[in-house]
Amino acid sequence: MQGEIITIGDELISGKTLDLNAWYAAGKLTSLGLKVCRITVVGDDYEMVSQSLKRAMEGAKFIIVTGGLGSTEDDKTCQIVAKALDRPLCRDNRMYELIKGHAEARGLKVSPSLEKMAWLPDGAKMISPEKGPCGFHLKEGDVHLYFLPGVPREMRYLMDKFVIPDLLAKYKDLPVVQSRVLKVFGLTEPEIAEIFKQLEGKTGDVTFGFYPKFPEHHIILSLAHNDEAHVKEELDRVQGLVEKLLGPHLFAKGDETLEQAVGRLLKREAMTLALAESCTGGLVGHRVTNVSGSSEYFQGSVVCYSNKAKEDLLGVSPQTLERHGAVSGQTAREMAIGAKRALRADIAVAITGIAGPSGGSKEKPVGTVYLGLAGAEEVISKRYRFLGSRREIKAQAATMALDWVRRYVTKTPLLSGL
Repeated sequence: MQGEIITIGDELISGKTLDLNAWYAAGKLTSLGLKVCRITVVGDDYEMVSQSLKRAMEGAKFIIVTGGLGSTEDDKTCQIVAKALDRPLCRDNRMYELIKGHAEARGLKVSPSLEKMAWLPDGAKMISPEKGPCGFHLKEGDVHLYFLPGVPREMRYLMDKFVIPDLLAKYKDLPVVQSRVLKVFGLTEPEIAEIFKQLEGKTGDVTFGFYPKFPEHHIILSLAHNDEAHVKEELDRVQGLVEKLLGPHLFAKGDETLEQAVGRLLKREAMTLALAESCTGGLVGHRVTNVSGSSEYFQGSVVCYSNKAKEDLLGVSPQTLERHGAVSGQTAREMAIGAKRALRADIAVAITGIAGPSGGSKEKPVGTVYLGLAGAEEVISKRYRFLGSRREIKAQAATMALDWVRRYVTKTPLLSGL
């Protein structure tokens, strides 16, 4: 059940490209009870790839390799594997015909660079009987090796459709593995760690993973056992303990995003939302409208960056801007009132702040953000101070705004400001 993942490419070790393939493969394998004991990233180098393969075969039962199967000069995986395993390269006629068909469909001839993709190590079998992305599989001793393209979309297709079913057919006595994802906003990692100290001795064999997903934190509960009913019962029990400790900081579970949670709540309460954005420049509206069906509850967003726009579009008083400034609680309140009125919504949230890196002062340093909310009977505002780059400050402000909507709809106290 123990395997390794090797990803190949100079672009990976240079830092120019994120290694999404190892992340995807490891997640898929571990969720099925297949253990990944090591992930190796190497460049397009014969010695490094060869050493990585030989080392992996010493302890792994299966190896998944991605990258280097294309037609360019640096795509050398087939040649490297053939040398490392002392197998000659042989032309796979099935692969050649597939390549030829793709080329002819585009009015091209099969060039030497294209034909080289059909030369596989002796004994290799092509993965994918369909006309699409291709890889190959071979067996060395009792180790199964799967070679997949480096393009993430193609790699995932072959992984899901061919590699995973093949591995599951080989390893039938796998434990049942289930995971639960809990998403949190408004707590730091040390604060979460302190909360979880209260669970010591109460969680049985359930394992915990803590993953920052800026500006959120995701907590993953996992359990592997041969009895599926036991797995579900234990995860339900421990998840209940965790949810009670996290309280209102828990905003979603599983694949649900904050904006999806907000939309679900607004629909449940038959409420509509409007936004007034300054420093976030429409980021909150963008996130809200990423959710299919958001037109049922989202009235619109007014992006009012300048003072004149705040006055003309939202009716913010010139006296308020002159006396308190654009970045102030008073302005945030008037922006929210104006958006609620103009867009005829049940609730409106406004954001104004200094995203930096310039524009800050001693009284209002970079990262100062005011949020305003106009509801059915009240208008409130709070001041926050976010740290980080311009993009990070905008992300935190947008997430806080969505969290305000969630908490308002559920009648939960808002996160404390300054």
